[in-house]
Amino acid sequence: MPVQFAAKRLGKELNKIQNGLPPGIELISADNLEEWLLDIRVLDNNPLYLNDTYRLKFRFGQSYPIEPPEVVFVKQADRPIPIHPHIYSNGIICLDLLGQQGWSPVQSVESVCMSLQSMLTGNTKNERPPGDEEFVRANKQRPKDIEFYYHDNTV
Repeated sequence: MPVQFAAKRLGKELNKIQNGLPPGIELISADNLEEWLLDIRVLDNNPLYLNDTYRLKFRFGQSYPIEPPEVVFVKQADRPIPIHPHIYSNGIICLDLLGQQGWSPVQSVESVCMSLQSMLTGNTKNERPPGDEEFVRANKQRPKDIEFYYHDNTV
């Protein structure tokens, strides 16, 4: 039953996305209901992200949308990992919306992309999270299995 529900929901989301996305968000691939790639751009003149495009990878489990998708930034030659106090240099995002406690089934791929756009737009700090190098070196967990402590609502 959950697999059918996830497939139905993702089919509806994909149909909506293919009919148009907000400015600065573009679907790159959605060849299956397990992994999608989207690009996002920050639309204001924030100098930290001006003229850059970022690639997001969404991975959906069988319990989507009851459980959040796994969302990370993916580095490519023309797609850097954005520098932000809540984004590790390996692309893992520390955002309550993407965790069990902050996620709600009313969220969608589109709303996650818009939240990440907003998070980047409002950022003024050209820095990684504290302990980025150690975290990236030592972490062996998938993003969905990491228990982040959400304590900084200022960025």
